[in-house]
Amino acid sequence: MAARHPDPAWSGRVGWTLLALVLLWPMLVASEFKPFTLLDRQSLSATWQFLSTFFPPAHSADFLWLLLRETWLTIAIATAGLSLALLGAIPATLIVTERLSISRLGSGRMRPLSAALRQLVRWLLVLLRSVPELVWALLFVRIIGLGPTAGVLAIALTYAGMLGKVYAEILESSEAHASNALLANGSGRLAALLYGALPEAASELVSYTVYRWECAIRGSVVMGFVGAGGLGQRMDESMKMLAGDEVSAMLLVFVLLVAGADLVSTILRKKLA
Repeated sequence: MAARHPDPAWSGRVGWTLLALVLLWPMLVASEFKPFTLLDRQSLSATWQFLSTFFPPAHSADFLWLLLRETWLTIAIATAGLSLALLGAIPATLIVTERLSISRLGSGRMRPLSAALRQLVRWLLVLLRSVPELVWALLFVRIIGLGPTAGVLAIALTYAGMLGKVYAEILESSEAHASNALLANGSGRLAALLYGALPEAASELVSYTVYRWECAIRGSVVMGFVGAGGLGQRMDESMKMLAGDEVSAMLLVFVLLVAGADLVSTILRKKLA
């Protein structure tokens, strides 16, 4: 009698792995993915010449003051953009979240007008998050010129679509008893959200919001390369001048900003637990 394999699902795992590799291979070919070019002599020489200027990081008084000012500007762009995004995402969440629908409480179905409005707002959220914030930034730089305003508006539009979608999904998947009871007893949608749905999903909502704030900080840095201000614009200038010591100092600031956002998320989650 043949011995059985210790893992009865091994054949399925091997099959799915092979299928994934078969599908991945043409994508790697189409993207011209050639990582070994990083290891040729010319690439290694250029990499060493650039990285050798990273140490020590720039630390002159004038540069540190500039770095502090641009870091504050980057945080301000991300925070202002996220705040504007919340102004659009919260009303959209109220509309698209089906469990907050009053019309479906009695018959279990929404009125046609309510369903049409909900679908329209969903399409709007899809449109907003389909365009990357970098593309929005390019458009606004062309319209209103260089500066932080373009970055703030770009983050606001893209993140309104992202936040509205994910907030609705979080609320839909949380416990519905409290909000349903409030709606059934004549409560409005906002009250049902604040006193019924939010307490159940507060920790997850806060965690995702802080994560998006972290993403907004990184996004504002990237948008600086197209003229939206902040650390990204300064890094673009330093890289063009091959000032590796300034680039390394800015990279250290990026790490500290992300670590700070992670710390804020951890503290808030513990308080809400």
